[in-house]
Amino acid sequence: MTTPFERLAELDRLVHEPARLAILSALSACEFADFLFLQRITGLSKGNLSSHVSRLEEAGLIVISKEFIGKTPRTTVGLTPAGRDRVTAHWQDLEQLARAARRWRPT
Repeated sequence: MTTPFERLAELDRLVHEPARLAILSALSACEFADFLFLQRITGLSKGNLSSHVSRLEEAGLIVISKEFIGKTPRTTVGLTPAGRDRVTAHWQDLEQLARAARRWRPT
């Protein structure tokens, strides 16, 4: 029988990484978010956010859209259906593990 603590190692590492979990969780609350907005609410540097966003895009969890508004570039990011499913499942896994950890008693 595995303990809840052992099951923590089985979490989706792509999603569980703190910066990526922050990005995905923020995006789960909206349809699309502006890159600068994501930078502001996650506290990540432009380079760090860009790196994580690229990784999530490569995995098919987010979609990136670039456009110009006048002469100003604007980058928006949104969850794909697969991304929305993965982040929802991840939070459900965390909640289940938290409940199991609270109930766990050493044998």
